[in-house]
Amino acid sequence: MSVHHLLAAAVVQLGGFATSEAAHVLAPPDPVSAYTLTAGRLWSVVAALLGLAGVVVGGLALARSAGRLGTGNGRRGAIVALAAGLVGAVIGGLVVAAAEGGPGTGYGIVGGYLALVVGLIAMILGGLALVRSRHTA
Repeated sequence: MSVHHLLAAAVVQLGGFATSEAAHVLAPPDPVSAYTLTAGRLWSVVAALLGLAGVVVGGLALARSAGRLGTGNGRRGAIVALAAGLVGAVIGGLVVAAAEGGPGTGYGIVGGYLALVVGLIAMILGGLALVRSRHTA
């Protein structure tokens, strides 16, 4: 507890202020702005972008199993989608595990959950594309 919080609590207990709003004037909380890029938010954005890249590559590998993403019937694209999805999901999971607060606290928990979901979708698409490339080979 900071010194400001202790002083505000002491003033409120002594009867100097009747409401708790006055205590917040003395000891304002340290909010994180919605536009502040904290470390947790940065890692969750990185993880979500990796997962999104995996979804795009996995979708292309699934749609064009003998197309542009490699010579092995989309096998390379499927492996890239699996890897990007896995890395995105792991980083998102680490962000969620390390978060000490809920949404809006600056720990990136919403982005971490988003990265988990998008990473899992990328792994599913990559796995389906890999199975399809094995059947067509």
